[in-house]
Amino acid sequence: MTVPDLRTARLRLRGLHAADTEAIVRIFADPEMSRFLATDLSDPARCRASVARRLSYAGPDGTGHWVVEREGEVIGLAHLRPSTELSGDLVETGYFLDPAHGGQGLATEAADALLRHAFAALGLPAVWALIHQSNVASRKLVHRLGFTDVGGGEHYGGPHRVFVALPAATGQWHHVELWVPDLARAEDSFGWLLTELGWREHQRWRDGVSWKLGAGYLVVEQSPALTGAVHDRCAPGLNHVALHAGSPERVGELAQAALAHGWRPLFAERYPHAGGADHYAAYLENADGFEVELVADWPRFTRPG
Repeated sequence: MTVPDLRTARLRLRGLHAADTEAIVRIFADPEMSRFLATDLSDPARCRASVARRLSYAGPDGTGHWVVEREGEVIGLAHLRPSTELSGDLVETGYFLDPAHGGQGLATEAADALLRHAFAALGLPAVWALIHQSNVASRKLVHRLGFTDVGGGEHYGGPHRVFVALPAATGQWHHVELWVPDLARAEDSFGWLLTELGWREHQRWRDGVSWKLGAGYLVVEQSPALTGAVHDRCAPGLNHVALHAGSPERVGELAQAALAHGWRPLFAERYPHAGGADHYAAYLENADGFEVELVADWPRFTRPG
């Protein structure tokens, strides 16, 4: 399991180590730190036991427990991990900050670093937070970070509000447009494959058609302005389109079925690891030379837990 270093303008978030135990005990010595917790961690024995449980975490790569440092001093604790309270393999974040460093926006800075890591590095579809009903400061903090209150319930031994944050649209792809020499052939190959992966027809006009999944869509068009009749994936320009295709078993099923829909295998002698030992994918090429890569979704990236 790998917990990466995360840095902000004023903070470093790094993986929790056994050597940090006494620093965490010092932070939780203030009973106010346990005000909204089911367990009073101002008791050093209970706090050490809590740290030990965090140190034994063995979840997905990129998730886990961090200490928050400022100029080399441990001032807090944070986590991003599969929730033990919410069902459905949901990822939850949380943080604790030494009250001596409060009122400076440091908790917001640390929580934002975890949120950006969750979306940009791990590609998570959502991040959840459980905030005690009476913890007004933390509820305001997650609102500032873009979380939405979606309900409440009994969690961690008390009434909590449930918040969720979703990735922002800025910077994500809007659409990709492929100019093709034969629209019918493109529909036969791309249309079948995208439909199998859950895409639906989005728009249609005389020279083209598009399919949509989520916010983005893919266009194939036989434009009157097309200046050539052959696509060379090895020339400057588009090399291939890569698509999440589900489990490794599903990748194999699609790769086999694709042969009846205008696709042929590429790098078959190295299937399914043509992209590397840790990368499971099928590479296909259609009659017009367009390549797609069907990538297996590994649980540690898409469904932690």
